[in-house]
Amino acid sequence: MNFKWSLTIMGFIVCVMCGGGDLYGQVSTDVVQARQQLDLAIGAIEKSGKCLNPVTLKPDKSVYYCGYADWRSGFFPGSVWYLYELTGDERYLPLAEKYTEAIQKAQYLTWHHDIGFIINCSFGNGLRLTGNKGYESVMVQAAKSLVTRFRPAAKVIQSWDVNGNSWQSQRGWQCPVIIDNMMNLELLFEATKLSGDSTYYRVAVEHADRTLAEHFRSDGSCYHVVDYDLKDGRVRYKQTAQGFSDESIWSRGQAWAIYGFTVCYRETKQRKYLDQALKTLVMMRDHPRLPKDLIPYWDMDAPQIPNEPRDVSSASCIASALYELATFDIPEAKQCKEYADRILTSLATSQYRAALGTNGNFILMHSVGSIPHKSEIDVPLNYADYYYLEALKRKKEIECQ
Repeated sequence: MNFKWSLTIMGFIVCVMCGGGDLYGQVSTDVVQARQQLDLAIGAIEKSGKCLNPVTLKPDKSVYYCGYADWRSGFFPGSVWYLYELTGDERYLPLAEKYTEAIQKAQYLTWHHDIGFIINCSFGNGLRLTGNKGYESVMVQAAKSLVTRFRPAAKVIQSWDVNGNSWQSQRGWQCPVIIDNMMNLELLFEATKLSGDSTYYRVAVEHADRTLAEHFRSDGSCYHVVDYDLKDGRVRYKQTAQGFSDESIWSRGQAWAIYGFTVCYRETKQRKYLDQALKTLVMMRDHPRLPKDLIPYWDMDAPQIPNEPRDVSSASCIASALYELATFDIPEAKQCKEYADRILTSLATSQYRAALGTNGNFILMHSVGSIPHKSEIDVPLNYADYYYLEALKRKKEIECQ
């Protein structure tokens, strides 16, 4: 496709109208800013003649592009789907389709659990917006691949393989399950709807139930890693891989928990999932070290607070989950929306949203991948942008009702 990008296109103002013809202010402005930045990213990809998938910045400030098997490969295609949805601009449709279909081999991955992130964010959004029947088969095949990782003794989906001399094996783990895995369950719920096969739903619920029982502390915070015995399913260790310490509050893990259990409540209507999402949310909201702008430190127990990196990816994910919580018929709905609005207001400031043409053409700055692994510290990350755009979409839907 010959897609010509120009300053006129980048500066195009999207006037999305709500019912009754009223403009919704912040979302409209934020969509314009996001569009302008992603237009530059897309322009660089199209100019290359390749189908590239941007993730973050390398130490030399060049863009790191990933392959289809990377757990983050679905986020940029998903962001383009959200851009198409938020702007209504048909020019984004073939781009979203191209970037999505470039990672379709991921449907057959069985060696890690993040196929839900990969496929649901890309093909899932594409299916939702276009009804493409071909995307249905990809979703179901991806779910088949994911359930190969279900371990009946522990009733969980194993997150990481433990092979050879890997860092996971050096930790002594057998069946490590990370809180991140809650984010992959939405794919299974969708697969049951698409196929009629209840296996996917059952596996999702069993994993959610075991996670609910084992991952959480009394204050609502969650462990990052719970390791299970493959033979009898007992818990062997409760630790961390990306947080400051085993007992610390790793912020993105809390975001995954809030979002994941919100999805589980939506799909099952089981109150226990909603209760856990809200309990973890309240723990983060009321944490004495949460900054006033609501953008968490990468770990709420990191030793050098307030001189620790923030993690924008945690904030954008929490905001998106909050907007979904705001649509439920619960007493906390209004507070959830107000809290999400405050997060988005912070993210839209120059402290976190990049100036046009900077930041490798990612929308948001200041995210953290894994400080213990000395990887992706204070950089943009494509999943921060993805959940930011999802939050904007959900805010728009609420305010245009």
